[in-house]
Amino acid sequence: LLIVHTGPGKGKSTAAFGLATRGWAQGWDIGVFQFVKSAKWRIGEERALHVLGESGEGGRVDWNKMGEGWSWIQRAGTEQDHAADAAEGWAQIKRDLAAETYRLYVLDEFTYPMKWGWVDVDDVVETLTQRGGQQHVIITGRDADPRLREAADLVTEMTKVKHPMDAGQKGQRGIEW
Repeated sequence: LLIVHTGPGKGKSTAAFGLATRGWAQGWDIGVFQFVKSAKWRIGEERALHVLGESGEGGRVDWNKMGEGWSWIQRAGTEQDHAADAAEGWAQIKRDLAAETYRLYVLDEFTYPMKWGWVDVDDVVETLTQRGGQQHVIITGRDADPRLREAADLVTEMTKVKHPMDAGQKGQRGIEW
């Protein structure tokens, strides 16, 4: 399946990582390709999937951070650097799809490089709709392109009704990361 988790609500990445744990339990090799989020951030899902992958009980888990990343508030590097990192990240995903390296791919926050023109949407759609084997792909991020939505087998729109940050509360350990 080609799965897209999009929308302004919370939980897009979390839902994708939940699916990754299901795949891991089935013995699938998992490839996580994380765009946008800073490479310095240590998120709970990354730690948990590394431990699972190293346990020898399920599939292998590889976690790939595409470049140095940046936060929503402060970007590290230039836009040109980020664009080049995103393009190389997409090139690696294409190589892995061609080699059928993983059974499940999580392309976390991948809608943003497409939205900003760093990765060609038509190339993404063509590559993903023509991929071989039994490879599932989950793409997360806001503002998924209509062409990607159309090509997807499953699209979930996360809608925010209320969020503590709206009242000025900062992100919390164990909730946001």
